[in-house]
Amino acid sequence: MMSTTVAATPLHALPVEASIDRDAAMAAVADLLAALGHDPDHGDLAETPRRVADAFLELLTPQPFDMTTFPNEDGYDEPVVVRGIPFVSLCRHHLLPFRGTATVGYLPGERLVGLSKLARVVDHHARGLQVQEALTAQIARTLDAALEPDGVGVVVEAEHLCMSVRGVRSAGATTSTTAFRGSFAHDRRLQRQLLGAGEV
Repeated sequence: MMSTTVAATPLHALPVEASIDRDAAMAAVADLLAALGHDPDHGDLAETPRRVADAFLELLTPQPFDMTTFPNEDGYDEPVVVRGIPFVSLCRHHLLPFRGTATVGYLPGERLVGLSKLARVVDHHARGLQVQEALTAQIARTLDAALEPDGVGVVVEAEHLCMSVRGVRSAGATTSTTAFRGSFAHDRRLQRQLLGAGEV
């Protein structure tokens, strides 16, 4: 008979490219404002370096949490899917946000995971300098390692401000990326369930 114990696997922060120096970040924002022809000490711009530094600090600090899992005592063997998980991340090429939603699903093996943890995995990996392709793969890799499921599927759809407000200025255009592992990689029925579509 399967154990009824609850297991918690710590999800550590993403690899840190450099330690965060808030004061240096504020000074850098002030220098950028000056380089762009604005006086960082003038009027309401005086607090802008602090605000910008704190905004980046928030967007680039992953929140650690425990991936709580439970034994799959009833042998549930159909996909568990959470759709519409919102996220905001920063494009590592332009430092502009991209935002959208993720659909995350897994085919349980011996363990189940609390549903809120699927959203936490998305948020955790979104808090960094990212490209959407890497974000999608990281979410799938984390779930695969933590749950050892029979399969994992991730779909990420997002609008990138580096594309919609500058350059080509394609406002409203979205980018879709997928990661299928295990049974999801080969079973089109599972892919259709994840995508919520009749055909893939």
